[in-house]
Amino acid sequence: MESTGKKASQSNEIELTAKYIFDENYNPKYVNGAYGGVNPGGEIVINFYLERTGLPNKQVFAINDQGKGEELIEKREPLNLEQSVVRVVENGVILDLARAKDIRDWLGKQIAHLEELIVQSKIQKK
Repeated sequence: MESTGKKASQSNEIELTAKYIFDENYNPKYVNGAYGGVNPGGEIVINFYLERTGLPNKQVFAINDQGKGEELIEKREPLNLEQSVVRVVENGVILDLARAKDIRDWLGKQIAHLEELIVQSKIQKK
């Protein structure tokens, strides 16, 4: 169900109030990607992830007489660290077709609104 922000204007319209209940563990996450598809039950599965560069499992340093260290790259594990990325998946959603379309439409409106705000702020900066 979409929030339109409109008041009931016709006598045959009813008013519906939606109250939000947040789980005590509610904690929004930043994501910069998604992976998924259609499952065998005909639902859309979206797994959200945060993509970042990899971190070494192990580093070895050579320490000189002054106590300063320099990493021995050839002893780092894994050696191909620069050629890998990590995708941390903490959450996902499963949607039926109707809910997926509702969310697509809602997201499209939010994108248009944000683009409008960006344009307005650029105009105001001139």
